Amino acid sequence: MTETLSLASSICRKLIECPSVTPAEAGALETLENILVASGFKVSRPVFCEDGTPDVENLFATIGSGHPHFVFAGHTDVVPVGDKASWSHPPFSGKIVDGMMYGRGTADMKGGVAAFTAAALSYLEQNGGPPKGTISFLITGDEEGPAINGTVKLLEWAKAQEHEFDACIVGEPTNPEMLGDTIKVGRRGSLSGKIQVHGKQGHVAYQHLADNPIPGMLQLLSTLDAMELDKGNERFQPSNYECISVDVGNSASNIIPASISASFNIRFNDIWSVPTLQSHLVTVLTEAAPKGLEWSVSFKDQPSDSFLTHDTALIDTLSNSVEVVTGRRPALSTGGGTSDARFIKNYCPVVEFGLVGKTMHQVDECISVKDLDQLTEIYRDFLNNYFSS
Repeated sequence: MTETLSLASSICRKLIECPSVTPAEAGALETLENILVASGFKVSRPVFCEDGTPDVENLFATIGSGHPHFVFAGHTDVVPVGDKASWSHPPFSGKIVDGMMYGRGTADMKGGVAAFTAAALSYLEQNGGPPKGTISFLITGDEEGPAINGTVKLLEWAKAQEHEFDACIVGEPTNPEMLGDTIKVGRRGSLSGKIQVHGKQGHVAYQHLADNPIPGMLQLLSTLDAMELDKGNERFQPSNYECISVDVGNSASNIIPASISASFNIRFNDIWSVPTLQSHLVTVLTEAAPKGLEWSVSFKDQPSDSFLTHDTALIDTLSNSVEVVTGRRPALSTGGGTSDARFIKNYCPVVEFGLVGKTMHQVDECISVKDLDQLTEIYRDFLNNYFSS
């Protein structure tokens, strides 16, 4: 018996069959390009590079002209599958069992890409061609990786090509439990750094000839762990600090290490900016450091600030479409991690809405085929209302 698939499911399966683990394109962008070109889109495939990072293929597709200029954004790269033997179904098969499609990237986020592709094609067919305005796709292969040769540079490239966007939806999996739960209208910022404490290496039996850096680091980390940055506000949850690794690089049991390092990440709300948070951390560490302790703190390049989208027309139009299709009025959230929306917000108002994200990055990652088709309906209804208004 031949399996009958909706357009969104067919596109999603074709994308899943491409093992596009970052930074490999693996045919995913080529698949998308072929689908879009056949429907009249003009497609570009810029490749960006930078020393010390892998080259990354990206895709920009556009149809129509003028304003309003609406853009769907997403990524076709995926995280590694882990232990293939642990999967119930091949991770690059897109196999459907009991209404669920299995495969790496189904939720994060080839399902979202498939849904907004199918929605745009359906919209064009229903309306007999392009809208009075422009629809574009901004697709990267570097969201799950360093995020250096992807959306950041693709946005710069698009601007150089004189594309000016009016609004954007990122198709990330935003719903925690059911389709229609949540629209992301902002994100907390992210600041990563490393603390280093230096001592003097020596034999553990002759500790008076050495200087163990570990106790001093423990005091610094204990202070940071007890630190309350803020209580949050009506827009964002509280900022939180997390120590993510501690290392002395010591493989011996009889040596006091010469130094110790600790890495951390802070997800912060709009009470802080990157400079004010960095300054605060330096002050806290300086006050906590024991007298004579040799320490330093450095911050990772490319921190991201928090942001909040205030475009009520974009938010309300999408919320209405979600409610029409699912019967649920979505909550507006700023929770969760970072996404490429942190780059897009510098160019136009942006929100995120996609599938249920329970299984993203997990073994047996999967999505509901019904949800995929409903997401397509939501995007299509949104396009109808966005361009008609």
